[in-house]
Amino acid sequence: MPRPVVAAITEHIALEANIGGYDAADAARSDIERGYDDLAKLVGADARNIAVVANATAGFIQAVSSFDFSPGDVIVTSRCDYTSNQIQYLALHERLGVNIVHADDLPDGGVDPDAVRRAVERAGRDRCKLVAISWIPTNSGLVQDVAGVGAVCEALEVPYLVDACQAVGQVEIDVANLRCDYLSATARKFLRGPRGIGFMYASDRALARGDYPLFVDMRGARWTAADHFELEPTARRYEDSEFPYALVLGQGAAARYALDVGIDVASRRAWELAARLRNRLDAIPGVRVLDRGATRCAIVTASVDGVDARELVKHLTAQDINTVSSLREFGQYDFSDKGVETAIRLSPHYYNTEGEVDAAVKAVASFVGH
Repeated sequence: MPRPVVAAITEHIALEANIGGYDAADAARSDIERGYDDLAKLVGADARNIAVVANATAGFIQAVSSFDFSPGDVIVTSRCDYTSNQIQYLALHERLGVNIVHADDLPDGGVDPDAVRRAVERAGRDRCKLVAISWIPTNSGLVQDVAGVGAVCEALEVPYLVDACQAVGQVEIDVANLRCDYLSATARKFLRGPRGIGFMYASDRALARGDYPLFVDMRGARWTAADHFELEPTARRYEDSEFPYALVLGQGAAARYALDVGIDVASRRAWELAARLRNRLDAIPGVRVLDRGATRCAIVTASVDGVDARELVKHLTAQDINTVSSLREFGQYDFSDKGVETAIRLSPHYYNTEGEVDAAVKAVASFVGH
């Protein structure tokens, strides 16, 4: 996290310690509201369309829960979706009889918008309740054509949900161009905010439809009579009444910091470093870069012949090189297609240097004996 983000969090915690949580939230009200404006700017929306949620997955779940699924209903998704999302789909299948359809990929990787169209048409508009796509999966540097899928969904009048957890902060986002009903995101990762907080976008179309989460909270609605409640008119109908306001303020500060840097500047720099990393890793015998797709982002994944990637992560961690491993369970379809069980994931950002990228490559090469 950059220093202004840390300051926003720690200063509010100190204020809570001094005057208590309720009074501290009241004192910070203008900064809290400003955060909605800045988050909205990140995705090209209005503040009324932004809800603060616990994390990207929580926002995704809130959006999915807006739909009343019945046995035989269909959700169309991609073969390279986030593992938690895939588990939730399977749970919906087991508990409610919802059918999950994985649209085919393009030849070079990434969901084919025409395959989404065919899947929706086969299911029937009355049965296909939702199309949901992860823009960038956690297990690959793939950037999926979510705008192309959005055009299909708009034409077929099917609700559309985008998981932008790995996209926000490294990709310029315009929800009007995506044509999505919902978008979920996190404060951390490329946005450089705190853990344990995120946000979601709910379109005017979704709000006008009367969508709301299955378990709506007292912040999202008012109990107006013994047998009646009234929804909050904005996207805040997706929020909970209890907030970690220090993290809310940290997320707002992260949004402002990203806007000041410029998402276009951050993206260009991070993607250049990732391309450098891929090229150099690919030149090491025994190392295979796994990222596919016409567009690849600042997540770089690779496997080493005969090596569990978790051992390579330990080797790099000992040299203060920050990486993580990715496992088959994070992307069953993707890893099966690639024939790997584990992969290493490296994610350079705009503050990294060419020298740091080259040092990481050198450390990988030393591990494999080259």
